[in-house]
Amino acid sequence: MESKPIDLGLLRSFSPLDGMKRDNLHSLSRKVVLRELPQGRLLFKEGENDKRTYYLVRGVVELLLDGKPVLTIRAGTPEARNPIGPSVPRRYTARAVSSSIQVLSVDSELLDLMLTWDQTGTYVVDELRHSEEVSDADDWMTVLLQSKAFHRIPPANIQAIFMRMERVDYNAGDVVIKQGDEGDYFYAIVKGRCVVTRETPLNKEGIKLAELGMGDTFGEEALISEAKRNATVTMLTPGTLMRLKKEDFRTLLNEPMLEWVDFEQAQSIVAQGGQWLDVRLPSEYEAFHIEGAINVPLYFIRLKLKSLDRNRHYVVYCDSSRRSSAGAYILNERGFHASVLKGGLASVQVQKH
Repeated sequence: MESKPIDLGLLRSFSPLDGMKRDNLHSLSRKVVLRELPQGRLLFKEGENDKRTYYLVRGVVELLLDGKPVLTIRAGTPEARNPIGPSVPRRYTARAVSSSIQVLSVDSELLDLMLTWDQTGTYVVDELRHSEEVSDADDWMTVLLQSKAFHRIPPANIQAIFMRMERVDYNAGDVVIKQGDEGDYFYAIVKGRCVVTRETPLNKEGIKLAELGMGDTFGEEALISEAKRNATVTMLTPGTLMRLKKEDFRTLLNEPMLEWVDFEQAQSIVAQGGQWLDVRLPSEYEAFHIEGAINVPLYFIRLKLKSLDRNRHYVVYCDSSRRSSAGAYILNERGFHASVLKGGLASVQVQKH
């Protein structure tokens, strides 16, 4: 495997990367790996659950079903604009058939998260800037979005979390949370560094447990477990933290605001007058979609609200559920009735068109 700087122009030759804003695509480019495989090497196998998205940059790849070739993909063709065999578990085996191939590889969860942010983030930043002066709002939001803690948060709640977070500036030496106190906030570091210490009977000054930097989060344990703080966190440098109140943290994490349905339930809703709503980009929709679905890309939903029927039950879907849950959140918050297809298109084995 060889890692090289990834050119944004190359990334824009693939769908749905071609629809991303430059800054977000630049952030994503640092997480993408360029791989080279020799003839005969397998990219993935039928039935595997690897969560990577692959795009063919050079060469020819063959998709096999039960060991028999079913599709040949050549770099530079319209078919190669879309991910290679994206369903998980893998429905096909992908094999290099030219002398060598080059593929772009990126973590599917991160890609989906960045696509969701790309299509909702600007709106959130605008609202924040109207409500309060937040300098470099795009920067701190991107930092938090890429932190591991935010990968565990229900995607539809990310917007609400950003709207409710408070910014707090600290000086070096300031104590943010103290061991033994009641838990009140969840914290995320957007600037500066902190040290985590724990006092023991033999060491009253505290044992150093860790140093935390930009993108790290802390404080959730006490909020979830209703226990007292188990460590002290002190600023090593001047810095900025974003904090979320205990009530908001617990509500947004533990009480998802969404109605989830499986494919069978979704079909029943549509049969009774409901409507499939595909919130992916037009290029993804054109590649394949559920029969009868209408396409309203996530970033257009707020502009298209007037064209949607408030008396209709919408079943919102995307590839995985991340973008669709964000879309359903927007609709439900504005008085529509929207459900999310659990697992997204990855859970649908039939009726793709």
